[in-house]
Amino acid sequence: MTALTLSTAAVPGLRADAIVVGVAKGAKGPVVAPGAEAVDKAYDGRLADVLGTLGASGAEGEVTKLPAPAGFKAPVVVAVGLGALPKKDEVFGAESLRRAAGVAARTLAGAKKAVFALPIEDAADAGAIGEGALLGAYAFDAYKEIGRNGKDAKNGKPLAEVALLGGKPRDAAFKAAVARATAVSEELNRARDLINTPPNDLNPEAFAAVAQAAAEEHGIQVEVLDVEALEEGGYGGILGVGAGSAAGPRLVKLTYTHEAASKHLAYVGKGITYDSGGISLKPAGHNETMKCDMSGAAAVFAAVVAAARLGLEVNVTGWLALAENMPSGSATRPGDVLRMYSGKTVEVLNTDAEGRLVLADALWAASAEKPDAIVDVATLTGAMMLALGNRTYGIMANDDAFRSAVHEAAEEVGEAAWPMPLPDHLKKGMESPTADIANMGERYGGGLVAGLFLREFVGEGITWAHLDIAGPAFNEGGPFGYTPKGGTGTAVRTLVRLAELTAGGDLG
Repeated sequence: MTALTLSTAAVPGLRADAIVVGVAKGAKGPVVAPGAEAVDKAYDGRLADVLGTLGASGAEGEVTKLPAPAGFKAPVVVAVGLGALPKKDEVFGAESLRRAAGVAARTLAGAKKAVFALPIEDAADAGAIGEGALLGAYAFDAYKEIGRNGKDAKNGKPLAEVALLGGKPRDAAFKAAVARATAVSEELNRARDLINTPPNDLNPEAFAAVAQAAAEEHGIQVEVLDVEALEEGGYGGILGVGAGSAAGPRLVKLTYTHEAASKHLAYVGKGITYDSGGISLKPAGHNETMKCDMSGAAAVFAAVVAAARLGLEVNVTGWLALAENMPSGSATRPGDVLRMYSGKTVEVLNTDAEGRLVLADALWAASAEKPDAIVDVATLTGAMMLALGNRTYGIMANDDAFRSAVHEAAEEVGEAAWPMPLPDHLKKGMESPTADIANMGERYGGGLVAGLFLREFVGEGITWAHLDIAGPAFNEGGPFGYTPKGGTGTAVRTLVRLAELTAGGDLG
């Protein structure tokens, strides 16, 4: 993992592979951002002109490399675009700083150390830059030979160290910001690792083992229900989804408690370690990335561990509903009826609508503990991708104020999200002549139908929100900002922020 430090040393004497500076897009060309004054001075105050000559504009995500000035120990200056120059009396936003730091860190893959001289007004800026750098430096090379012993192996390795200039190493707020950025980023990157791990190596049992090891390391209580325990408990949804696989399902409960906590949050994650669609088999071209269908459980797992590492004054319980959805002679068939953990029966009309089945059992289990709020996270519907695209997740809830609070938390940490409704008239489409409810409803508004289904399994009087992260959970395109290709770790930062707000008495 990339190391993150604060530094007040003079730029010219710093030994590093590169110095990162920010450049903004001004009305008349590129403008050197605050934090890079010493570097600009070494170019006789003409750094912006040099960058303009090289074609730099300051646009977000743009990277320009140039030789460092004479007398500098670092050989290269890397100018990264911050986007539009802030208006008078305004400063660069946290998300602009995160993205710029992420681009710079990714550009410097293979380097041992880089000095980031980006704009830092306060500790929050330092935290944003640190978080962006640590997330941008992420690489998943566990299955690549060159990542282990090839002669060019260093080129695929993450930037080893980031030193933030402009921070205050002895200031408590700055130290806390760096510690938070490190904890959250390391756990988010762990979630990315899980999402990117091939399904032949990450089945429900293996995922549960990872969760157990992390829980023991960080003082989190853990309980794992295997097939026998699930059968004894009557978890028909999880068992029904996992029935077709040789790898049995699991329900993992992670419990972080703080002795001074007065509030309790429950997070529930969909953990389909591979989704073939089951008997309702997905067509070719739609299943190659279905290892990512456990992204919700990965996010919940990472958020609980991060809360423990940060020592947040809130109790957080994470429920990981893990199963592999496969077709076989023992698989659940369209037309089968499952008796859920809640006692309700569900007619399965489509075995590829399996995520809501495992979540339903876990939501009911979470409700039994009467938490102050439940948030579930799932790569649940293609319909949500059609509605919001592949970078924004949808938020549904049984309480408008809580939905707004979740949305605000997502915006604060830089995760694109949008509030969605739960129209009651869509419930009629899930009526079943055979069971209490069907797992499918109307075609149009499918993401909302799924949310309405889940709402049926939330305990009475419990505040609940549902995050459908189907779009942004797995990036099949090129990297951007601090977001890599592959697993993204979407929703981890939102969940951590919700826990922080609850701990501080600012949520509910």
